[in-house]
This record gives sequence, C-alpha cells and structure tokens, in this order.
Amino acid sequence: MKEIVIMSGKGGTGKTSFTAALGVLAGKQAIVADCDVDAANLHLLYQPEILEDHNFLSGKLAVIDYDTCIDCGVCRDKCAFDAIDLTDGKYVINEISCEGCAVCSYLCPEHSIEMKDNHAGKWFISKSRFGTWMVHAHLDIGQDNSGKLVSKVKDEAKKLAKKNEIPFLLVDGPPGVGCPVISAFAGVDHVLIITEATQSGFHDLKRLTELIEFFKAQASCVINKYDLNEPISGTIEEFCNGHSIPVLEKIPFDETFYETLQNGKTIVESENKNLKSKIEHIWQFLKNVEG
Repeated sequence: MKEIVIMSGKGGTGKTSFTAALGVLAGKQAIVADCDVDAANLHLLYQPEILEDHNFLSGKLAVIDYDTCIDCGVCRDKCAFDAIDLTDGKYVINEISCEGCAVCSYLCPEHSIEMKDNHAGKWFISKSRFGTWMVHAHLDIGQDNSGKLVSKVKDEAKKLAKKNEIPFLLVDGPPGVGCPVISAFAGVDHVLIITEATQSGFHDLKRLTELIEFFKAQASCVINKYDLNEPISGTIEEFCNGHSIPVLEKIPFDETFYETLQNGKTIVESENKNLKSKIEHIWQFLKNVEG
C-alpha cells in the first residue's frame, strides 16, 4: 500500500478540495482518511454514509462524587488551571478547563474526586457517495489531543486498506507544522504540498519543507491560484526546485473551482475540462512516483 499525505502548511490553500478530487479519480483503488480532525470538512463533499462510529477516549477528567463531598474547597484552592468553581453552594468542575492533572483527586481529604477517561471525540468508518471507503473523525470542542486522533484515523484506514487489498491511502493532513501534522507524516511514502501564491503561503511552505526534510520524506508541490501573484509564484517555484520538490501543476484562479465546491461537488465533477485534466495529471504522477 502506498500512503500519500496532502499537506498545506496553512489553511485555505485548497488542500481538502484537491484531496477530495484525487480520491474521486482514484475510485476504489484508494481509501481517503480525513486527518484534519480539528476542522474536518471532507465529509461536506463526500456526504458519507456512516457504517461504524467509535468513541475516542484521551486523557482523564476529574469527576466529583457529591455523596461524599464535604464542600471543603481544597480542590478549588489547589487547582492550577482555575477549572473548579463554587456554583450554588457546590464545587463544579469545568470540563473544558480541566487538564486532568489529578492534583484535586490526590489532595481531596474525603477521596471524593475520581479521574475518569475523557471522551474527546469520535472516529468513523464510512462509505462516500462514490461508494468508496472513508475514515474520518470529529474532535470535541476544547480538546487538545488531536495528534492522537490523527494517528487513530490513519491506523484504522491502514487496517481497512490491508483487509480490502486497497493499494492507496490518501490522507487529508492537518494544516500547520505541529503535533497533528507530525502524526500525519508518520510512515508516509509521499507528501503532496498544496500552496498558494501569497506571502503567507510561501512562508508556511518553507516551514513545511523543513519538516519534510527532517523526516527525509519525498514531496511534490501544486501552486494553487498562481496567477493572483505571479512574482511570488515564481519565487515559490524557484524555492521548490532548490529543494528537489517538483512543481506538478500551477493552477490558475478560476471561479468554477469555487462554484463547484459551493454546490457540494468536487473539482473533477465540474465541466471545466482544463481544470480536470490538471488534477488527472497530478493523480497519474502520485500513482507512479516511487515511495
């Protein structure tokens, strides 16, 4: 199985749109994993039918047993995160603020606070509207363990690919260069970078390239909306050439791109043959490139 992760370095470059289109072209040859778990939106284009849903547990949360609590206030006084408030005569734990450090549990004189598994989100195995497999997830509000959830989504997608003898795994990676991105990088064969012709796009491309080179990963690049600022586009192309990252395509700004997405369709479902042929070229490269 060849694992290809689509990265952007920043949000808004079109990363998910390209991932969705590549997944359509790959058809039943690929499983698509949405690892942008903090802001998952691939499902908006794939409209999946959920076949399995599973709880994602990560970390611990403090829970007060009010039958034995004597309202002494030690827990609130010792909480370093101000996660415990006195409300209507009861000490209440704010689940979003609680960091699961367990200090309150250790110091409670009546042992009235228990550390319980934290429900941080859900992950799903689904079939897209194209009849293809999709693994995706939803991270609950205020949760910060998205790197672990990214790993979970990838692991389950790999198991599914192996079970069904599917040769490709397409991963919609998270933006940025933090922990979730590093989790998405683990074990990949190729990184496809989607950038844009802006100063912020170039800045984050450089940060992402440092990470790619640290992991000794192979990469290629697509410059989206290149004609909005052709001097920066040229600078990005020179930078990529200098780092042995081939620029596969330079995609012009095209309103068809956005109109198609607004209608809940992928790029390759549009009537724009030029745009579709560029995506097909990218997929042919990714299929044949050595890992």
